[in-house]
Amino acid sequence: MPEHGGNLRDAMRQYGRSDWIDLSAGLNPAWYPAPPLADNAWHRLPEPDPALTDAACGYYGAPQMLAVAGTQAAIQALPRLRAPSRVAIAAPSYAEHAHHWSKHGHTATQVPYADLASAVDACDVLVVCNPNNPTGATVPRAQLLAWAETLAARGGWLVVDEAFADVDGVHSVTDHAHMPGLIVLRSVGKFFGLAGIRLGFVATHPALLHALDELLGPWQISGPAQQIGKAALLDRAWQRATRDRLLRDGSRLSALLAAHGIAAAGTALFQWWPEREPERFHDHMARRGLWVRLFRAGPRGIRIGLPPDEAAWARLHQALNEWTKESR
Repeated sequence: MPEHGGNLRDAMRQYGRSDWIDLSAGLNPAWYPAPPLADNAWHRLPEPDPALTDAACGYYGAPQMLAVAGTQAAIQALPRLRAPSRVAIAAPSYAEHAHHWSKHGHTATQVPYADLASAVDACDVLVVCNPNNPTGATVPRAQLLAWAETLAARGGWLVVDEAFADVDGVHSVTDHAHMPGLIVLRSVGKFFGLAGIRLGFVATHPALLHALDELLGPWQISGPAQQIGKAALLDRAWQRATRDRLLRDGSRLSALLAAHGIAAAGTALFQWWPEREPERFHDHMARRGLWVRLFRAGPRGIRIGLPPDEAAWARLHQALNEWTKESR
């Protein structure tokens, strides 16, 4: 299984400390405050709530959506809905895409972002994270829509993972997900900081949504997750304030890294850079109780999410100061 962030039990086991600041998963550290649950939330079978999908369509601007148990559920299921195909996956990106498309008889090839345009003519399915995880790279909206049209003309798919698109959705194509062959994945976990409720959405044309729903089966989303997710998706005041805060904090993190000679790129929720000695940097931070995301393969590097409070910002600043001195 691919490695992921948020694995604090591994950190505790490896380093023998419990006072961790988790910067590894790229989640909003000020999560949405879950409302009180209905008395029967844990009692009833979780039948789908149309009001949840209505709230999602309103928030994301999609014509139609299916709620899934985190976009991971869709990432694992979509390859099972096609005959063996030639699949091009933007690289580097979220490793689960390549992992699952390489199964079920597909031929999966990882393609650098610079070569994606040329890959469209040689594949049946193109998978792009936009913004990309972990680098923050983006593909312009107009380019994505053109690729979707090209692929759909021969029965192909464009899968766009927009898990980190909530803060700046200028390149989002969710509103065009009625187009044949365009599939968009959206996550509640990142922007809302609610990764633990396992809730995401898929936007695509109705026939494919129905096939995906049938494959995933009944009771996909727990009742409590539906209640919390609906409240978060409808809370426009919280969303506006959170976008403003994340933009400020994202700029602050970028500036902090630059002050220590690190040329990073990313989104409002994380920064990433290719690191000459990523294992040594990761170990340096871990010994100071800062758990960052280590990328050992491909363009080896480090991803850091936002600190949750001023004490954590100070701890990160101190650790970077010590790293800079040690690396001179």
